[in-house]
Amino acid sequence: MRPTAHNTRGRRIGLLGGSFDPAHLGHVHITLEALKRFDLDEIWWLVSPGNPLKKRGPAPMNLRMRRAREVMQHPRVHISDIEAHLNTRYTAETLRALRQKFPFARFTWLMGADNLAQFHLWKDWDEIIETVPIGVLARPGERIDGRTAPAAQIYRRALLKGRQARLLSRADAPAWAFVNVPMRDISSTELRARGDWPS
Repeated sequence: MRPTAHNTRGRRIGLLGGSFDPAHLGHVHITLEALKRFDLDEIWWLVSPGNPLKKRGPAPMNLRMRRAREVMQHPRVHISDIEAHLNTRYTAETLRALRQKFPFARFTWLMGADNLAQFHLWKDWDEIIETVPIGVLARPGERIDGRTAPAAQIYRRALLKGRQARLLSRADAPAWAFVNVPMRDISSTELRARGDWPS
């Protein structure tokens, strides 16, 4: 079922954006953890046309969408190429468009600690954290980097600690939570290097 303004009313929706080049079990793991840890009703994987911070372009969208649907099969997870249809390039633009299209949904942006470490380099990053709660899931070896990131320091008073993380999807921005998750230590980069995916 494609999301509409009607069927998203009041829903707590996590947004996990990325190139998913390729999607793998690590993405599945953090998605299932985010559903539980942040008390989300559903999660949308936003398969992006491309990452402005990466020089190399991703594999074709149809390949990445097909792989994502093969890897992530869960009734509360929706695989979406909506960014390509919205014609948005940056996360802040995507979030603006999604809030306009789905005004009654409660969105939470999801990211790994590696993204938090460079979050201050994203276009309009402060607008993002001021408009949607952010859930950060720590990968192996990235916990300290994430917590000492410039964005984390600037918004340290907005951090929900411990069990408060379950309140994140109901919180008003700015609010963010950082959860340590036993992760599957695998990356899309490794899969491409092994020849398991087009590079």
